[in-house]
Amino acid sequence: MPHHVSPRRRAMPDSERAAQFLPYAALTGYEDAVREEERLTEEWARPGETDCEIVNRRLGLLLERIRERPEAAFVYFVPDEKKSGGAYVTVAGRVRRFRESEGEMELEDGTRIPLKRLCAVEGELFAKSPKGTDRARFDGLTTQT
Repeated sequence: MPHHVSPRRRAMPDSERAAQFLPYAALTGYEDAVREEERLTEEWARPGETDCEIVNRRLGLLLERIRERPEAAFVYFVPDEKKSGGAYVTVAGRVRRFRESEGEMELEDGTRIPLKRLCAVEGELFAKSPKGTDRARFDGLTTQT
């Protein structure tokens, strides 16, 4: 027998015909799970003692000049909320204040940087050290002989 075609109603497009069965998909959430699994995270590499000393010296210099609103770039680790690891984030801006009770540095744009996950601090302020000494010596990378 030939297929019936209604003279009053238009034929349903294939895209709409398939969409009517979507609520009965057997694997709901499967695509989200696949996307989450594909998302990459990094493990946190705890900074070494020398790196921590450099960061502490630079934070000290920032705090000494906090009234000048010095500009700096901070690299810190943000743990992932859903899986192990996280991501390293770099944020640059002018320092507004140091929140000692929260252990955070706040920038003028409102960004708060957690100091316990801080890996590096960079900026023009650290390019030249006081009294004309070289940067490595100012950061404490060389020892006195």
